[in-house]
This record gives sequence, C-alpha cells and structure tokens, in this order.
Amino acid sequence: MTTTGKLLDMAKKMAEAAAAKAIEIDVPMVIVVCDASGNTVLFNRMEDSLLASMDIATNKAYTAVALKMGTDQAADLAKESGQLFGIASCDKGRMVVFGGGFPIFEGDKIIGGIGVSGGSVAEDMTVAQAGLDALK
Repeated sequence: MTTTGKLLDMAKKMAEAAAAKAIEIDVPMVIVVCDASGNTVLFNRMEDSLLASMDIATNKAYTAVALKMGTDQAADLAKESGQLFGIASCDKGRMVVFGGGFPIFEGDKIIGGIGVSGGSVAEDMTVAQAGLDALK
C-alpha cells in the first residue's frame, strides 16, 4: 500500500473517532487531515458546524505539520515575548497559533497533521486528540 493510501486509511479512522467525540460533547466540528506536505487528505464537515471552521481546521492541520508541533504549543511561542512572535501573519496567514492541530507521527517521522475546529480551544483539542488516539 502506498503511503498516501495508508494515510487515507488512518485519516478515515481518525475522523470517525474525532466525529464520535464531537457528537459526544455535542459540538459539530470540521475535521481535516493533511499529509506531511500540508496537502489535504481528508476533509469532514459535520452538519451545522461553523463555516469559518473549514479554513481554520485546514490551517491547523497545516500548521501542525509546518511547525512540527501542536498548534497549542505555537500559542506560547507566538506571544509578543515569544520566540515566534509574528508567526501568525506568516505563510500567507495560514499559521494558526491556538489549539486544535496536532502532527501525526509514525515513529519519529511526521506523516501528516490533524486539525479540528468548531468549539472552544479545549473542545477542539479534545476532539483532535480523540482522532490521534484512534491510531493507538
């Protein structure tokens, strides 16, 4: 199986688990998985999710891959006193510096990212983590 096919299978499993968590907490979400180059592999918009969440979730997945860290970690670094101050305006505005995006690892290698948007930052992170946990 190609890496892309494998990632798509993983993304489907992650999206299913993330959507189940979103239903459990009663918050419709947008769930996006991208590959290691930041290209979208899976896009799932739950009914009644926020329209703005489509771009936000996509950019969270991209940011997690581009920075090789969770978007929640980028938040502290992007503060005025942080080492990455100004990063949010870089890369044509695609950098998201609040929680809800995580890189997807296979061993030590980043193979993609998951981004979730639609609720509070804590809810987005919980739903994205549920997606990651589906791979364990």
